[in-house]
Amino acid sequence: MKLKVVVHEAEEGGYWAEVPSIPGCATQGETFDELLSNLYEAVEGCLSVDVQDISVSEKDKVMEIAV
Repeated sequence: MKLKVVVHEAEEGGYWAEVPSIPGCATQGETFDELLSNLYEAVEGCLSVDVQDISVSEKDKVMEIAV
């Protein structure tokens, strides 16, 4: 999966980034390398959903897909 991110230089130093295709998914880092590392973690966290917290009836299907 490829995602576009928007990287901003923070006024106080460092960087922050947002992922427009995932509303609310943003992170920051003091260095560009730290920002990249934090981006992977942020995207993973934004995309992970605990299926146990969702009510599923017998008519519903739970599937995993690769994009």
